[in-house]
Amino acid sequence: MDTLHALLFAILQGATELFPVSSLGHAVIVPALLHWPINLAAPGFLPFLVMLHVGTATALLIYFRSDWLAMLTGFLGRRSAAENAVQRGLIARLIVATIPAVIVGFTLKKPLAHLFANPLAASLFLAANAGLLWLGEALRRAATRRAEQLSYLDALVVGLYQCLAFLPGISRSGATIVGGLSRGISHESAARFTFLMGTPVIFAAAVLEVPKLVHGHLLHALFGPALLAAMAAGIVAYASTAFLMRYFRNHDVWALSPFAWYCLVAGGLSAIAFGFGW
Repeated sequence: MDTLHALLFAILQGATELFPVSSLGHAVIVPALLHWPINLAAPGFLPFLVMLHVGTATALLIYFRSDWLAMLTGFLGRRSAAENAVQRGLIARLIVATIPAVIVGFTLKKPLAHLFANPLAASLFLAANAGLLWLGEALRRAATRRAEQLSYLDALVVGLYQCLAFLPGISRSGATIVGGLSRGISHESAARFTFLMGTPVIFAAAVLEVPKLVHGHLLHALFGPALLAAMAAGIVAYASTAFLMRYFRNHDVWALSPFAWYCLVAGGLSAIAFGFGW
């Protein structure tokens, strides 16, 4: 993969990771549609993709720095007793919400690996993602709680929704936002909880995959372009996060519908193209 394709991937990933349209699905579909000379099944592709996610996670960490600082100081007992309890509870709920993805990820990583290089499957799942987003709006209740007020059961449900994103084309952020909506929090609160959840998950994936780029003999040459691409992905992701948080704050009714229509059209047309041997 040359530097140009690495940067194009960075822009694609940074723009789609946080929007509820599946960055993984786009990473599979777009290169196939444009006939980029990239082997998605190559051993260096997944670590490279995770490297881009590191850029995204760093952007999230910076954007939500006040939230993470509040959780850290609350965990250390540096705030009022009531606020310490709130922040420790939020940390605990984020952990509970992450557990299903850890279990399912280790269990299904190999059985699902073949889907990551299958553009037709990713296209079909991207179209199915539209149905998931519309389901979330149908399940949406009156927003009466904040993310900090989710119960442990609520957090577990959100975490189970997140597991749907192991299918390429199903959005992680979309699935978890749908989970939050089903538990009675607003689009904005669901998005905030989703983005806070995503940060440690992405960094954990990096711990497993990025060393392969650094130490692998055949992958060493890819580390430079991957590092540059990760920086670009982080910049795009920060801008995406700022836009989405403002968007969800101002559009709490059927906010996911435009993204659902996009997924249906993009996934459907891509599936037709691949079905006819594009």
